[in-house]
Amino acid sequence: MMQMRLQRPAAAVLLAAFAAVLATPVVADRISAPVAQFRGLDKITGRIVTFDVYINETVQFGALQVTPRVCYFRTPDEAPRTDAFVEVDEVSLGGDISRIFTGWMFADSPGLNAIEHAVYDVWLVSCKTESDVPPPANL
Repeated sequence: MMQMRLQRPAAAVLLAAFAAVLATPVVADRISAPVAQFRGLDKITGRIVTFDVYINETVQFGALQVTPRVCYFRTPDEAPRTDAFVEVDEVSLGGDISRIFTGWMFADSPGLNAIEHAVYDVWLVSCKTESDVPPPANL
């Protein structure tokens, strides 16, 4: 009888540990990509443009300058999680540049941290390992 009491708590602890291991989600490593793909909307013309930007390079879309600092994605067998750390500056008609956004953009939630400007919207579409756009000279 005394031996049964010792086995039950040990089995319960083992079962709880096993359940905790099963409940812990497996997190895949992020893969860093050299290119971030964005989509931009010009609200005046209604035109939507898709454009690629190499990491640490700046591309101008209308009055906005978009500079991705990192772009991460996961392998196709994992849940799609594509995110990029981006800086966006606005160039005024007088040539002054002001930062209007610094932060993370998430491709699976484009409305969460998209740039919503008076004239332009910009959001992350994906991270890419290569692009049809030639890489900058320093890459």
